[in-house]
Amino acid sequence: MTTTIARWTPFIDFEPMEWRMRRLFQGFGITPTLPAVDAYETPTELVVELEVPGFEERELGIEVSDHTLTVHGTRTRDTEETEKTFILQERLESTFERRFTLPPDTDTAHVKAVFDNGVLEVHAPKLAPVTPQKVEITAA
Repeated sequence: MTTTIARWTPFIDFEPMEWRMRRLFQGFGITPTLPAVDAYETPTELVVELEVPGFEERELGIEVSDHTLTVHGTRTRDTEETEKTFILQERLESTFERRFTLPPDTDTAHVKAVFDNGVLEVHAPKLAPVTPQKVEITAA
């Protein structure tokens, strides 16, 4: 008997719908509520890059719990901005939260993040693959 195992891609189920919704709302001039994301993997890690222009490092937070990566941001608007009447607003709102399911082979204890020029990069290293171990059978 042969079993086929399909490669698990954690983001494929969520991104297409989110991307379509983002485009739909942007077409009507409505503010996007979530930062744009690129997620990719290398042989040694999974990387999630979020575009968060206008946010400062201290306004961002990252949590990892049970293979779920949560990235959130909160910024306060200047009083000058709140007095404006927007005709078109395409920048991120003042708060957001994104959740990503990390693959089982991710080392969640060693997740690191780098913030540079409005891009937040989250690096989740992969665990070393477990190699099969031969077990010797002895007579009773």
